[in-house]
Amino acid sequence: MTSSTPWAVRCAGLTKSYGSKENRVFALRGVDLEAAPGELLMLVGPSGCGKTTLISVVAGILDRDEGLCELFGQDPRELSGRERVAFRGRNIGFVFQAFNLIPSLSALENVSIPLLILGKRRGEAEARAAEALGQVGLGDRVRSLPAQLSGGQQQRVAVARALVHDPRLVVCDEPTSALDHRTGMQVMETLRSLATGNGRTLIIVTHDARIFGCADRIAHMDDGRIERIETAAARNTA
Repeated sequence: MTSSTPWAVRCAGLTKSYGSKENRVFALRGVDLEAAPGELLMLVGPSGCGKTTLISVVAGILDRDEGLCELFGQDPRELSGRERVAFRGRNIGFVFQAFNLIPSLSALENVSIPLLILGKRRGEAEARAAEALGQVGLGDRVRSLPAQLSGGQQQRVAVARALVHDPRLVVCDEPTSALDHRTGMQVMETLRSLATGNGRTLIIVTHDARIFGCADRIAHMDDGRIERIETAAARNTA
């Protein structure tokens, strides 16, 4: 069931735990968080505080225990399994910290995957993948296998793959961790222009303080909770 909402993402009372009974560990402890269309929101905080779990729940990779998690007014958990997969394929792009590239496929083929899943013809998929790779500065490496690319280049392939199908929400786990400052800023500029330029929402988990200035808001997490949210205006006047 959909509802009218100004938010691209709306979480309320969100919980997630692992294990059971005496071994139960809470990763999320009642998270309340919203992200607007066109916003670049960063999640920061110490390792193990729940950042990656939160974006994995938002992106539908993990199921929540309790609470609300709506994307564009839709709770994906109300959909059938097939509908949920289709919803995620149309609306969400994910940049994994470990890249998750398929070793036997070229950069072009890796980036084509989201489009092929959506039923695009291979020729169209590869043409759009080549364009996406060019936008992240890898237009000359489309035929390279992941093992033939540096860590930073693999990260940019992962970014291109997350953006190639024009998702409404892009979720990134440490997208600049393997990049030097110059390349990291180039990737952030690309993410901002391609992801938020057309009203898309970008949520980034990061420890990289060098890119904090790119955020519209920064949500500080600790022990499975959002402790405070800092706006760009507040940072600029501090």
